Amino acid sequence: MKRVLKGVIIPILACLVLLVTSSCGGAAENVVKIGVVGPMTFIQGEHHWYGATLAAEEINAAGGIMIGNEAYQIQLVKVDSNEILSPTDAASAMERVLTVDKVDFVVGGFRTEGVFPMQEIAMDNKTIFLGCGSATKALCDGVADDYDRYKYWFRVTPVNDVFLFSVDMELLKMVAEALRTECGIETPKVAILAEKLEWAETIVTFANALIPSAGMEVVGTWRPSDTATDVTAELTAIEDAGAHIIFTTISGPMGIVYAKQWGEKQIPAASVGINVEVQKQGFWDATDGYGNYETGLNTFAEGVKITDQTIPFFNTFVDRFGQFPTYNAGTYEALFILKDAIEAAGTVDSDAVVVELEKTDRIGTAGRIVFDDNHDVIWGPGYVTAVGVQWRDGEMLAVWPPADGSWEGVAYEGVVEYELPPWVIEALGP
Repeated sequence: MKRVLKGVIIPILACLVLLVTSSCGGAAENVVKIGVVGPMTFIQGEHHWYGATLAAEEINAAGGIMIGNEAYQIQLVKVDSNEILSPTDAASAMERVLTVDKVDFVVGGFRTEGVFPMQEIAMDNKTIFLGCGSATKALCDGVADDYDRYKYWFRVTPVNDVFLFSVDMELLKMVAEALRTECGIETPKVAILAEKLEWAETIVTFANALIPSAGMEVVGTWRPSDTATDVTAELTAIEDAGAHIIFTTISGPMGIVYAKQWGEKQIPAASVGINVEVQKQGFWDATDGYGNYETGLNTFAEGVKITDQTIPFFNTFVDRFGQFPTYNAGTYEALFILKDAIEAAGTVDSDAVVVELEKTDRIGTAGRIVFDDNHDVIWGPGYVTAVGVQWRDGEMLAVWPPADGSWEGVAYEGVVEYELPPWVIEALGP
């Protein structure tokens, strides 16, 4: 009897175990596993997750990913890289998502110092990694230098640091022209304030070299930590240097500290550049309203139509998560790009999917997404351009590209004119 019961019970138990992932005696459920890796305790990683979640839900609800005649559902795996506080933690996060969670693809990444080692681990495992956070151009150089190893890397967002600087310069020239027109300052003095991180190096170098050729003068460069909790010393020195403009390059939480102290002290210099914290809906409250007139680079702005997809995506994101999407929510695009490439390849095999990813030509939420030969997203008119935004009285308004189409003929619905902070006009005006 014991032998009989054992012969019955053991197969039943085995079958129950199999039911966790499949039907008893049948094949495992059709799933494509995608790892979402980012600094999940910060808005940058949070929006990696939100963007991917929204895309996965939409794709799955529409039937999933079709591989041949089989439908596959997307299964997301959330991994905290902790790369803002400790970039070295990023490597172990990538190792874990590949070897323990055994994902098929990876999206995300933010801090350059963390993305480089994550990239190496993904390449070791021949796993496609779609970057959605780091701007450093060098991350794509490996594709040209050693294609067979680095072909699995693609950058979806943002555009690289060289292109970011190009947009930055357009925003800076916009502010400089306002100072010339309203304050009679023909040669504005510019202070460069950039967090001391690798991704900012290119922008700082270009800024020092090229700002003078745009009819401005550089009065100094300040490099606080991306996690600094006080930049009073830097702002005091900038004011003492007689700067009319503060040209920012900030991706970390210091952006809130900076904007709040700049407005609270009413530093008589307009602020413009990159401050990722400006992109989030909570910026106004986080700065207690002192971030008024802070101006920075963004991917989206409320009510601004870049493509037919932009406003619907923006509104859906806000309705679902209660926040404006930052550029890190480009994981949304990454998943749709992956879906199209997998379906075209008819497999999840990385080498086959890479071939299809290289053919990407998608009209997305932020513009037309096409990859260059180095697997870098193309920037410029007709592709992804970015927008400039300014906080005014609790609202994030788009102020660039100019509404009149004077920049390369590009004009988006919903853009308004830039305004100098009133206290700057009062202090510097004629």
